[in-house]
Amino acid sequence: MRHKMKGYRLNRSGGHRTAMQRTMIRQLFEHERIKTTLPKAKFIQPHAERLITLARNNQDVDEIIAVNARRKASAILGNGSRPTVQKLFDDIGPRYASRNGGYTRILKLGPRRSDGAEMALIELVED
Repeated sequence: MRHKMKGYRLNRSGGHRTAMQRTMIRQLFEHERIKTTLPKAKFIQPHAERLITLARNNQDVDEIIAVNARRKASAILGNGSRPTVQKLFDDIGPRYASRNGGYTRILKLGPRRSDGAEMALIELVED
């Protein structure tokens, strides 16, 4: 029974799941739209929205608080994420300054031809 167990496991170990999550969120912020399976899109959506909220709320704050927010985002996104964090805080965050949540959208694309997996497109919402 799965009582009180939230989240997606995706048939992966914890380390693999974390690495996949970081990579997919980085790709989403870099390309602003990615095509993946529906469970993976549903898995990364809340994490990506939390990062966008972090960037949005730290626009006009003290320099120390802003640097701390960038470090938090960098820690979540992992090594080599400096350009992604820079784009998140300088481009994506200010874009959603007047929006209270709902920064991403998931569009269902139908089954994949090879194995029948349900495919989806996760993208950043345009204002």
